[in-house]
Amino acid sequence: MPRTVLAYEAPDISALARTLRNDLTGREQPPGHVELLNLLARAAGFRNFQHLRADAQARRRLEKPAAPPARAPDHARCARALRLFDVAGALQRWPKKRNLQELCLWVLWAQLPAHEVFAEKRMNQLLNQHHGFGDHALLRRELVELGLFRRTPDGREYSRIERAPPPELPMLNALLSAGKGRYSP
Repeated sequence: MPRTVLAYEAPDISALARTLRNDLTGREQPPGHVELLNLLARAAGFRNFQHLRADAQARRRLEKPAAPPARAPDHARCARALRLFDVAGALQRWPKKRNLQELCLWVLWAQLPAHEVFAEKRMNQLLNQHHGFGDHALLRRELVELGLFRRTPDGREYSRIERAPPPELPMLNALLSAGKGRYSP
């Protein structure tokens, strides 16, 4: 069992000594290891050693720095991705750069229903509604590899994985909903 190092602190050393003296007085034999841990924890104002350890772990979690602020959306990335969609919001061309591929996959992810399990055929139908270059297998595979969808080992069922999207997704979805896609062959 791994050893957890806990800092021990008592607000009043005199009260600590008095409590320990009272708990140890009249004993025929010295306390065991766990009993001594509980005595020390109670002397410091905790119910038992488990309470002291839970308090220390909670204090560590609360003292951790807050998560870094979310990054601002990359407007240039949105503009480049927007050129890949037509005015109806369908992806018309698969981008060469991985950065844009991921953003396009997020757009597709947002257009597919959450909390549902799809058969492979239904997944293909849904993807075909949102792209125009005829390669639903590529999109299916990439959605799974990026961790946006999970599939059963036999590949028969797919389900969306709920994750926090990149900051560009709301902006790009709003532009696509407004018919601002700019793809022209």
